[in-house]
Formats: sequence, C-alpha cells, structure tokens
Amino acid sequence: MPGGGMQYASRRTDGLAIASLITGILSIVCCVLGVVLGPAAAVMGFIARGRITASNGTIGGGGLAIGGLVLGVIGFIAAVGWILVFAFSGNASSTT
Repeated sequence: MPGGGMQYASRRTDGLAIASLITGILSIVCCVLGVVLGPAAAVMGFIARGRITASNGTIGGGGLAIGGLVLGVIGFIAAVGWILVFAFSGNASSTT
C-alpha cells in the first residue's frame, strides 16, 4: 500500500455544539446575562444534537451539545432566580 497503511478520516466536531457549550458556561458565569444566554445555549444544543444524530456518525460532539443544553437551562434558571431574589429584596427594603 502506498502511503504506509490505512488512514482513518477524523470525525469533525459540530461547531454549533461547541458554541452551545461555551454559551452555556457563560450563562452560568455571567448570572444576569443567563436570561439571554441560557435559552440561546439550550436552543443551539438542541439543534446541534439533531444535526449530529442526522449525520449518522460523520459529525461528533453529541456530548458537547447535551452539555451546552443542560448548562443553558441551569444558567437560565439561576439567572431568573437571582433576578427574583434581587427584585424581592429590593422591594422589601424600600417598603420599610
């Protein structure tokens, strides 16, 4: 065999899955921005997971997509929780 044996094509990782994971991490780190970044990460992760499944194994990154989706949901819930805490604590202190 010329070239010295079998060569395996490397499976590329879906860029949307990577973007979903990064956005999901940012949604947790930047608490207030989680209201926007969380849903964006979840939607990107959902779309990336569908694209990866439809590719029949030619595109990788399923774990990244799921991680981004989960982190996006957690980031959104945390951001809403922080906003509610600040809203109610500010409201309670201004009425006394």
